[in-house]
Amino acid sequence: MPTAITDTPTVPPPLDPPRKRWTREECVALEASGIWDQQHLELIEGELISKMGKKRPHTISLVRVQAWLVRVFGEQYVNPETPIDLAPVDNTINEPEPDLIVLSKQSDDVRDRNPQPSEVRLLVEIADSTLRFDLTVKARLYARARIVEYWVVDIPGRRIIVHRDPQEGQYLSVVAYAEQESVKPLASPDHEFPVGSAFAG
Repeated sequence: MPTAITDTPTVPPPLDPPRKRWTREECVALEASGIWDQQHLELIEGELISKMGKKRPHTISLVRVQAWLVRVFGEQYVNPETPIDLAPVDNTINEPEPDLIVLSKQSDDVRDRNPQPSEVRLLVEIADSTLRFDLTVKARLYARARIVEYWVVDIPGRRIIVHRDPQEGQYLSVVAYAEQESVKPLASPDHEFPVGSAFAG
């Protein structure tokens, strides 16, 4: 039976010494200069986070979840590692790249800009070493943007934590589905995703 999660993990404390806070505008200028060639970075709360060096379980889960989403929603609606916009108040120092998003329109219709929160039907993060970060910092960003449904694929826990009902900067419904259970996305309630199929043997 799915388990409601009522305790929100605490946000990790800031690191000492303080770091430089980056804006999206500064990041665009640096990227254009070529200084970040061969690097895959994500801007979250003014900090640059490396998305390189993913382990095999992460890749396996990503491939499995993506394949199911493509079968359900269609290839043109599912995007891996695509930058998205957030709530206006967060956009200047954030440009997350979720592992997977399901759009409400075809990718070709959103080719000259980032998808807007209202165009995201489902957002998925694959978490191995980033679980606490995905359940705290990112969950709050996505809730403030009113992303209607957010899944965290918890690799060590072999479960999917489903966030729904974003209100006032938080998800009011946070439910964990164990590997022997299935979850139905709000955007396609006739389809069930078997949680255990997201994980390697």
